[in-house]
Amino acid sequence: MTVRVLVADDQALLRGSFRALLDTAPGLTVVGEAADGAEAVRAARELRPDVVLMDVRMPGTDGIEATRRIRGESEVRVLILTMFDLDAYVFAALRAGASGFLLKDVPPADLLAAVHVVASGEGLLAPTVTRRLIEEFARRPEPGRAPARRLDGVTGREREVLTLVGRGLSNGEIAEHLHLSLATVKTYVGRLLAKLQARDRAQLVIVAYETGLVP
Repeated sequence: MTVRVLVADDQALLRGSFRALLDTAPGLTVVGEAADGAEAVRAARELRPDVVLMDVRMPGTDGIEATRRIRGESEVRVLILTMFDLDAYVFAALRAGASGFLLKDVPPADLLAAVHVVASGEGLLAPTVTRRLIEEFARRPEPGRAPARRLDGVTGREREVLTLVGRGLSNGEIAEHLHLSLATVKTYVGRLLAKLQARDRAQLVIVAYETGLVP
């Protein structure tokens, strides 16, 4: 199946570069471009891409608000792009429903792999920089936000799975670690999404940090 991608960035040169890279990769195709957040929201609504490659800093409606709107009305996944590995905007973007993030200087092969990972539902990537970002995010509670979700109703095995998700392991790695089948791990992840009212795997990572499962 071909993954349909929308590229949102206010710099035309970068949009063109991303488009050229994605369109030449097997299994990926760019269905549209957007120069700001408002345009990205409209394009996502009209084109229904599988993944939006979203710049954080754009004039007018920024990538955070655009992500919030897109995720609020569809299952389209958002992969955030940022210039800085500890960009404060990314914390808000994750809360808004982004499935992951990449630095703009990421190697082309890693960008292509990330789009496929996010499209498949694996969610947040887990290189060292991502883990550092999430750790920093977890230490910065949003002003006025509700207390962290409790784990009432989550079984012991589900807590084990959630902990490993929070550490950045893929379903396959979790299956190997816990000596379970891949199908069983997918079932546990699905139950966690439902019980914790999480949009996707990225939010499960956040819950794992907020509830102290991952120190």
